[in-house]
Amino acid sequence: MKRLSMLFIAAFAVIALALPLAQSARGGAVRQPLAAPEFTHVSPDEWLNSAPLKLSDLRGKVVLVDFWTFDCWNCYRSFPWLKAMEARLSGRGLQVIGVHSPEFDREKIPENIMKKIAEFGLQHPVMIDNDFSYWKAMANRYWPAYYLIDKKGILRAAFVGETHEGDEQAKKIEEFLTGLLAESG
Repeated sequence: MKRLSMLFIAAFAVIALALPLAQSARGGAVRQPLAAPEFTHVSPDEWLNSAPLKLSDLRGKVVLVDFWTFDCWNCYRSFPWLKAMEARLSGRGLQVIGVHSPEFDREKIPENIMKKIAEFGLQHPVMIDNDFSYWKAMANRYWPAYYLIDKKGILRAAFVGETHEGDEQAKKIEEFLTGLLAESG
């Protein structure tokens, strides 16, 4: 048991050190705030629930980028929290952008993604990232992963993992978002 615990601690340390943006695998403020990379997909058939967006078009809003894929149970179990938080904060200037980065071939088919968006009740824009170009631009490694971008387009925080209404991670993310929303743009 002690050896298993040590292996877990070592694995967690490796994951935490591998994150280029976040201070830990559970998320938090980025080490050095950087301009968030522009969205990598511009074709109308690569966006669902929206015409193609540019991150620069969203200046003045706080943006939460949600990396997900529809067969990821950690992702879809987080949607109730995400939708509730979005409903609470969208009127204050929050914009959620989903980035669907597929793990399996069936997850690359736009019709399948559209069916899952309807099933999960997602209303926010979703960019289809089948080539993982935005995943790579953000140096992402996880599903789900949440990146918080301030009103000036600066990446300010990253969080990873399943999140539920009222849990510690949800509280941290919402506290961070509330602070970003209160900042002048």
